[in-house]
Amino acid sequence: EEEIFSGKPLPKLIEQKDIKGDLHVYSTFSDGRHTIAEMAEAARAQGYQYAAVSDHSPRLRVAGGVSVEDLKKKKKEIDRLNRRLKDFRILFGTEVEIDTEGRLDYNEAVLSRFDFVIAAIHSGFEQTRLKLTSRLVKACQNKYVNAIAHPTGRHIGKRDPYDLDLKELCQAAVDTNTFLEINAFPIRLDLDSADIYFARGLGVKFTVNSDSHATHHLPVMRFGVGIARRGWLAAKDVLNTLPLRELEKAIDQ
Repeated sequence: EEEIFSGKPLPKLIEQKDIKGDLHVYSTFSDGRHTIAEMAEAARAQGYQYAAVSDHSPRLRVAGGVSVEDLKKKKKEIDRLNRRLKDFRILFGTEVEIDTEGRLDYNEAVLSRFDFVIAAIHSGFEQTRLKLTSRLVKACQNKYVNAIAHPTGRHIGKRDPYDLDLKELCQAAVDTNTFLEINAFPIRLDLDSADIYFARGLGVKFTVNSDSHATHHLPVMRFGVGIARRGWLAAKDVLNTLPLRELEKAIDQ
């Protein structure tokens, strides 16, 4: 840490080179444009050690969510590729829908099979602040959920953030060891830097992800890192700055 003119230490802020992997990318198993193998190769070319292929769950029909039956095929494909890959690991992930009551789209038996589970809201944005917050808190309380994706639901140019008690969500995230995502995709940039700074003050830990639906989306990670810096984050605040072995320990359920 460096001293600045106020006499207070300035944290060494996170940098792009600190990122060791991307925990939110898609494949052709849902609405991604490239295969798991292609996404893995592109992630490896970014210098990463791992990528979680977190395809949508079935409830998000517009995104061709993955049925329980197809999950078996996806897992088989990942295992086959991992046997061949050196110095890189594909994590079996999902972005699971949080329904309007806060229930998750896969049952616990299915969720327990994933390496990395991101929970997300894509519907019911018009609900009350109390209801939306309780949905996210309930998702945090599921022992298989590792992270909450794009926590405020904003879609730049299309939709404002939904009404949310961010303090309550942060408290739930800290209590349950759930990471809040900084979604680097340019139409999201969610959490924003003010929310990150606020959440950091409450002890929240984060993950910075690209939400890539194609190989050429992966470099948008830099926008997420930029917002994380504006939110005053250091590498230690972000899950995917960990090398693979340490990451696996950190997300072991």
